[in-house]
Amino acid sequence: MAGRRGALIVLEGVDRAGKSTQGRRLVDALCDAGFRAELLRCPERSTEIGKLLSSYLEKKSELEDHAVHLLFSANRWEQVPLIKEKLSQGVTLVMDRYAFSGVAYTGAKKNFSLDWCKQPDVGLPRPDLILFLQLRSVEASARGEFGHERYEKKAFQERVLQCFQQLMRDETLNWKVIDASKSIEDVHEEIRALSEEAMESAAQRPLGELWK
Repeated sequence: MAGRRGALIVLEGVDRAGKSTQGRRLVDALCDAGFRAELLRCPERSTEIGKLLSSYLEKKSELEDHAVHLLFSANRWEQVPLIKEKLSQGVTLVMDRYAFSGVAYTGAKKNFSLDWCKQPDVGLPRPDLILFLQLRSVEASARGEFGHERYEKKAFQERVLQCFQQLMRDETLNWKVIDASKSIEDVHEEIRALSEEAMESAAQRPLGELWK
């Protein structure tokens, strides 16, 4: 149908919950089914801001906590023109992390309120579906390569999870919790079904703005 916009679908969760794997599988499955779908990541590490963030995450450089939070937000805003263009063309976008990670990870640090953390992202395109891959930190830490990047510490990930749980209380957003300890295939099937529902629903309404 002409004019049908794509859906904005976000995968969130603690580190090593399987977001990247599930994002790729979802895009492949949607394309195989005849839909137009693409995968985007936050942070997008190829831009100048993204390169700064990549160096920081890999523990190669240091940045002040407020500054790094604003850089993560700026990196998301860099992608907004592309996001809006793709959605208007009928392409469904699957995001590997989004503003909720930015808020939860900074909110897990000392002396940061979630309200302050949300402000730079107010007005970003609002997701049609947020899939939270729920995984206990003890399971996440047992998965391959855990600990390679800055925030991959069990105690910190526990605080991140608490921040995510606070964000999920927002009933204006379409959060769905997925048990990420299940098999990759079972998780994929659940995600795919929820995503196809969200795509159908998104086609009927305009794109919203986050936290407005």
